[in-house]
Amino acid sequence: MDRVRSAFNSMIKSERYSRFTLQPAEDGERHVEVKLSDGATEAEEQAGGSPSFRPAPPHQKRGTVCYVALGILLIFVTGYMIGYLGHRETQVESVNCGTEPEGTTATPPVVTSPVVVPAPEVPLSQLLAQKLTSRAFDKTLSEFHLSSRSAGSEEDRNQANRIFDQFKKAEMEPWTDIHYVQLQTPDSKRPNRVSFGSDVFKPTGYLAYSATGEVEGKLVYGNYGRQEDLDVLQKKNIELKDSVLLLRAGKISFAEQVDNAATKGASAVLIYPDAQDYTHVADTALYGHVHLGSGDPYTPGFPSFNHTQFPPTQSSGLPKIPAQTITAHMASALLQKIGGPEPDASSGFKGSLPSVAYSLGGSENITVEVNNVKVNTEIHNVFGVIKGFTDPDRYVVLGAQRDAWGEGFAKAAVGTSILIELAKAVHEMVENDGFRPRRSLVFASWSAGEYGSVGATEWLEGYMSSIDKRVFTYISLDGVVMGRGSFMASASPLLHSLLETTMREVNSPLGSGTVYDMVGSNWEAKTLRPMSMDDPAYPFLAFSGIPSISFHFISPNTEAYSYYGTNLDNRDNLNYATSHHTGEMVAVAAQFAGQMALRLVHDHLLRLDVGRYSNVLTKAVVRVYKRVNQLSQSGQLKGVNPNWLNRARGSFQRAAASIKTDIQNTDLNDQEACRILNDRIMSVEHSLLSPYVSPIETPFRHLLLGRGSHTLASIAENADMKQLHIQLALATWNLQGCANAMEGNLWDIDEEI
Repeated sequence: MDRVRSAFNSMIKSERYSRFTLQPAEDGERHVEVKLSDGATEAEEQAGGSPSFRPAPPHQKRGTVCYVALGILLIFVTGYMIGYLGHRETQVESVNCGTEPEGTTATPPVVTSPVVVPAPEVPLSQLLAQKLTSRAFDKTLSEFHLSSRSAGSEEDRNQANRIFDQFKKAEMEPWTDIHYVQLQTPDSKRPNRVSFGSDVFKPTGYLAYSATGEVEGKLVYGNYGRQEDLDVLQKKNIELKDSVLLLRAGKISFAEQVDNAATKGASAVLIYPDAQDYTHVADTALYGHVHLGSGDPYTPGFPSFNHTQFPPTQSSGLPKIPAQTITAHMASALLQKIGGPEPDASSGFKGSLPSVAYSLGGSENITVEVNNVKVNTEIHNVFGVIKGFTDPDRYVVLGAQRDAWGEGFAKAAVGTSILIELAKAVHEMVENDGFRPRRSLVFASWSAGEYGSVGATEWLEGYMSSIDKRVFTYISLDGVVMGRGSFMASASPLLHSLLETTMREVNSPLGSGTVYDMVGSNWEAKTLRPMSMDDPAYPFLAFSGIPSISFHFISPNTEAYSYYGTNLDNRDNLNYATSHHTGEMVAVAAQFAGQMALRLVHDHLLRLDVGRYSNVLTKAVVRVYKRVNQLSQSGQLKGVNPNWLNRARGSFQRAAASIKTDIQNTDLNDQEACRILNDRIMSVEHSLLSPYVSPIETPFRHLLLGRGSHTLASIAENADMKQLHIQLALATWNLQGCANAMEGNLWDIDEEI
């Protein structure tokens, strides 16, 4: 062996070559060190890594040549075995998600783990469906079902800890976000009461954040309390000032009902579930809140981390009049004695309570006493993350509330179960199936959702400066199963295309076809609903400017789940609503949410369709344009040109077209180019938040989907000419600023306004 080494050394003169390096050791011996070439081709690796080196000098003895040949062969075999065993690289193919834009090729994921798993041979959507089964959900639903789960309670805290443990088990690096919020509950020593003649009622249900006190006024029946309902009463010469309005629940939120009543001068509001809208027994208590906003109303615009750090202030959305729920049985007793004229048959005022004429009242006095008290409550939000491999600082958030007024099976248990099972499924896909998401997925369990998305909003307020730059979509898991046979959704226009694509890919829970087939043609008219203020996704969209979506599998010919806000939201009633297919429905809903999330974190480009905003924006601008022209022609408004706003709309549409063109001309395998395009797409929703209003006074700042005098919808109805002029100018620059942000580079900005 020494002769071999000596001959070999004399031949190559200790020179270095590409694959093997012979280096002197401390003891003078020369050992073989395997060194893989950076530039080695795949063919070389598969062939065993054939080394290349300098040829031997031509004049050598025959014996020396034999020893050299033998040494070369020995070293080659040794190097081959060491290289093969120590440095074998497993080629991991890119997962076939079936979600890349046409004409592009997926970039092979970077393998950072020493343990490399073969990629799945099935698309991700199919792989996900295999993991999210009805059998798995039957088990999880039972585990997370509670008889009581009020926000901040021991049950709520224990479930938060269980979720934390589940995330930890899945190696999702969980963390907890703690807030100290003011919740409102009934006073056990002084119950709320309603007195009408000789009848005295003490309802157990209540409305959180109601004004407190005792008021007396004429009892007036106002249907659902919508603006058009109250207009009917005024046309009938029913006095609303200082009256107590009796309203039936539905159509709009409790908070909007109370706000409309207060605007008309009412002194208090009573709300009951009518048999036409609710299938409850007559003595079912109703619970809810009346804060015209979200989050802790006593720390508006900033997080409730510690009340001592902030000055005392209140949300502008807190009502100034008492509000109280009563049962259908109590409402029937009031309506039988209310007196006054009967409504017209075409008014839609008549419900389905037996032996009730639904007279409008206005003649009999009633007293309402609300004694709710504020309780400082510690709540926990729990998070887990599955980090992306390319852009880990960009993430989708999937969230579900875990609290409820009673059992909250449909309201909280279903969403929480989907959150857990989705997290487990995606974790398994990453660990075992070769899935490499480009972006991160954050799973969030919120508390105090029943009080107006308090936990979620406090998180948004706490991290406002960074969330909008990183969170590019929020998917709400609340209320995703409320029945079987139909489907509806509320979403940012940016997500409408993704929604349609997902409907076409997820199998229908009815058997054959897809969810899209279940809905049928003209899907937008049948499926899409405006996102209401009490939607758990609304704060993400209108407060933080994050594209958001909520969706619901529901029974045909219904718009809501009648057991929400009651103690009847239990497993039996949901089983009845789903025709005893609850596990299957929950599995389909989980697949629907998971499919959207996987598309958002897998594809090179974000699945946010900027072009979908064009129609929404055009309709809103046309309304303002017509209104301004009408006022200008009548002489009421002077010096205002509606073309300003229309030109800003044009800038927006040109910027959207520019993004589309740049996508077509960009190599989607170029990660940096894709990130630049994605940043431009991400800027759209957040740039539609008005920078000219205070988040304390006007938290829902979205120009098109928000609430307040700054919105285009409000401008189109503004009767104050000075305010209209100001708001129109601000809205114009808000829209132009959004268009500028979409362009990206300063030198590309459209200045044609």
